[in-house]
Amino acid sequence: MAREGRKGGRRGNADRAGTGIQQLPWRQAHNTYRPMEVVTSEQLEMIHDTSLRVLSEAGIRVMSPTVMDLFEGAGAIVDRDTMTIRIDAEIVDQALKTVPESFDMVARNPDKRITMGGTAMNFGLVAGPPNVHDMIGGRRQGNHADYVNFIKLAHHFNAVTMIGNQVCAPMEMPANQRHLDTYLANITYSDLTFHCTAIGRGRAMDGINMMAISRGITPEQMAETPGVITIISVNSPRLLDEAMTDGLTAMAEHMQPVTITPFTLMGAMTPVTLPAAMAQQNAEALFGVVLTQLVKPGAPVMYGAFTSNVDMKSGAPAFGTPENTKANIIAGQLARRYGIPYRTSNANASNTVDLQATYETMMSTWGAVLGGANLIYHAAGWMEGGLTASYEKFILDVEIIQNMTEFLRPIDFSEAELGLDAIKDVPTGGHFFGSPHTMERYETAFYKPLLSDWTNYENWLANGGHDALHRATALWQRALEEYQAPPMDLAVVEALDAYVARRREEIGTGEP
Repeated sequence: MAREGRKGGRRGNADRAGTGIQQLPWRQAHNTYRPMEVVTSEQLEMIHDTSLRVLSEAGIRVMSPTVMDLFEGAGAIVDRDTMTIRIDAEIVDQALKTVPESFDMVARNPDKRITMGGTAMNFGLVAGPPNVHDMIGGRRQGNHADYVNFIKLAHHFNAVTMIGNQVCAPMEMPANQRHLDTYLANITYSDLTFHCTAIGRGRAMDGINMMAISRGITPEQMAETPGVITIISVNSPRLLDEAMTDGLTAMAEHMQPVTITPFTLMGAMTPVTLPAAMAQQNAEALFGVVLTQLVKPGAPVMYGAFTSNVDMKSGAPAFGTPENTKANIIAGQLARRYGIPYRTSNANASNTVDLQATYETMMSTWGAVLGGANLIYHAAGWMEGGLTASYEKFILDVEIIQNMTEFLRPIDFSEAELGLDAIKDVPTGGHFFGSPHTMERYETAFYKPLLSDWTNYENWLANGGHDALHRATALWQRALEEYQAPPMDLAVVEALDAYVARRREEIGTGEP
């Protein structure tokens, strides 16, 4: 692990007077607009009722005897031969009574505290791709150097408020240990909360323990203010494997939030119709929510949604479709019905950073925003249906996120902002360019784009005629040059190094 920037330095995304990339300040975004509803309350209840029938009549297959014991103790019907668990409405309702409506997350920098729930909205870094791409080096296998670069970019740009799980998998590292390197990079090169891997108990506990070390507290103390989150992916249709349930259990026991996210693609993992897909997604999500509360009542949990459709010609996943956008909004309606914080994504299926990548991302982002999402996962850098993390797409997404957060900012309706005197002072047929009202506000009146070029054609051409893709390449390079690592106490650095060294040895000898 490179020692660069692990002590000293200044905040990497602090405002810089005049010379740095101009961006919006760090703040918790809030969506105070009324969430959109695309299904009626009666239709929502039809989805709910159908999902309860899925749980009670079809059930969920769970590859864990421990989970079977938990559900059996709660009164569920457990068939150990088929490993299928069936639960009724009473078990679901009892669990929902203890689910927190919101919770805060704190990383090693307490100023980066974020809220999940209510009107709060957060945007996460892309997570999981095995490949990376930029316009200079092309498409390549995920590696540690690129991983570190993406963490630096996430720290540098205030639009990103949480780091996802392995923004690109460092494929050159042993698969059973690489999570230690990615956790260490998350903590070293940023001061944000992050998603830890929950494939098994060991990986989840490593994330919990390392975040606790970075905060100078114990894992038990971190239960009061969570610092890491995970996503439990249901293997749709209706299957939870043992590794995922082990990770879920470890997180819930330590009061670290879990996001239950069925991977539901219409036509492949669910029936082809949207109501059926939403009913299946809802059943799988509710089952996971119940499990967290059986492990530990009051454990923070999020309602996760990832419903889209496949291309019926090829079977390939499609994102940013009208169906995906509607699913994002309906899932928000369901999450609010249950009083659970809501996570979704703004994915796209384009193979390159082009017009398709842009309009599909905008479609899915609007679905998430209008649906009242508290966490938009994969919000910055997702490409190729999740197979590639893109540097240029990251910059494009930061621009989209900044536009969205400005759109969500409440409008000031003070007397001065209504501007009656300014309207009266300018004669008919005149203009407001030089009016006092304009001059007092001209520097802050409108959103200043990060990537867009608003110059006229002649000036744009004189400056090189660069399109948005080439401007994005220049911006991520400049951001990496400007990056400054967040300071970390030397004692914390040493404690993290010692923990990682010990865990490498334990994993090498076969311990989980």
